[in-house]
Amino acid sequence: MIQDVTYFTRILAINGDVLTVRADGVGLNDLALVENGEDEPSLAQVVKIADDEVSLQVFAGGKGLSTGARVRFTGRGSEVTFSDNILGRVFDGAGRPIDGGPSLRGDRRVEIGGPSVNPVKRVVPSRMIETGIPMIDVFNCLVESQKIPIFSVAGELYNPLLARIGIQADAEIVVFGGMGLVFDDYHFFRTTFEDEGVFSRTVMFVNQASDPIVERMLVPDMALKVAERFAVEQNKRVLVLLTDMTAYADALKEVGTSMERVPATRGYMGDLYSQLAVRYERACDYDGAGSVTALTVTTMPGDDVTHPVPDNTGYITEGQFYLHDGVLDPFGSLSRLKQQVVGKTTREDHGQLMNTMIRLYSGAKDAQQKQAMAFELSERDHKLLKFGELFKERFMDVGVSVPFAEALDLCWTTLAECFEPDELLMKQELVDKYYPATDGAAAGPAADESAADELTTDESVAGGAATEREPRGGAA
Repeated sequence: MIQDVTYFTRILAINGDVLTVRADGVGLNDLALVENGEDEPSLAQVVKIADDEVSLQVFAGGKGLSTGARVRFTGRGSEVTFSDNILGRVFDGAGRPIDGGPSLRGDRRVEIGGPSVNPVKRVVPSRMIETGIPMIDVFNCLVESQKIPIFSVAGELYNPLLARIGIQADAEIVVFGGMGLVFDDYHFFRTTFEDEGVFSRTVMFVNQASDPIVERMLVPDMALKVAERFAVEQNKRVLVLLTDMTAYADALKEVGTSMERVPATRGYMGDLYSQLAVRYERACDYDGAGSVTALTVTTMPGDDVTHPVPDNTGYITEGQFYLHDGVLDPFGSLSRLKQQVVGKTTREDHGQLMNTMIRLYSGAKDAQQKQAMAFELSERDHKLLKFGELFKERFMDVGVSVPFAEALDLCWTTLAECFEPDELLMKQELVDKYYPATDGAAAGPAADESAADELTTDESVAGGAATEREPRGGAA
């Protein structure tokens, strides 16, 4: 380990926020203090080593640095505070408290980064996380230990959606990581968590747009490391919320450019996939311990799913939620782990409802196209159009919040408002059990029995001499 009193002063270059110095015995990702005259020392991190040339990313930026600066390496990597005292606290991208609360200087610190979880210690996901959002709970379940992004575009309501999931999700601890947030977004998340009563079990790491860009690169690592420690040491079920991973990737690109690395697609570095995978793979259901579930936001510039960030993300994660025009698109969204829980740990009708609702909504989209092209519509087309409007209003809108069991019942109600039981093409035992009886259209034999009872009652009231009724279905 390099001694704290050892200074290195052979500054070779200053390129943007990257300082290059000649040194030896230094490790990648080690921290250093950069002293520039009488100014307060700036924190820096080793991002590249080539022989005895060491490149450091200066957290406070390279503005004002001179070649007369002195560098002192600490011999350790970036660390984050971990204890029960961090719950209900807000930290910046360097792990420093920014909420005005008491100092945590004496609390335990753990080094961030390191390898992901040994596959042998991973448990096959088998538990659903209820979010109260029907398009997720019913149609694309969020499964414990899943890693899944929300694909969206700038201007959509992905941050309010993410905050609502953090409030309503069935998780014991929420760890939030914000990267490149404007102050309004930071204030929104904090006040929302406080007002809804979940702040006491929440940890926030926030890098604002005006903060050093290198701190943006540390936020996911700190958030995931804290989540990992809560899961492993305290057997907690932890939900990690990260926004926005595109801002994180842009920070990697900017640092790579300042280091004069050769870019790959659209200016992003060639290791973008690896950098994203290292973070996402920390989502895990631990054998004999808790779990870490990662839900992130990935904005798509120009709504282009082939952009390098969403494109690489899609190969790593277990599906995605596609948010556009204020709705969660059932066709663009996918949860590859939902089959682990649908009908197994959820209600028996869940799978049939999910498939039938999506099939009928697809038919509604076809009917809408026929209507737009002025084709003649059949009676079924009109039913599908009505169903499509109800489906979008009751399930797709991101503002809808319905408990999971009520959402399943609402599916049956919506189907009953638009279709007869024999039009659903579902298992008869499920239709008999869950299809709601409506006036004049009670399900199956019960309707005939009810009619017979009504006839008998009318005749007895009239003393057996009332006008005879013709039985249903024609003459006897």
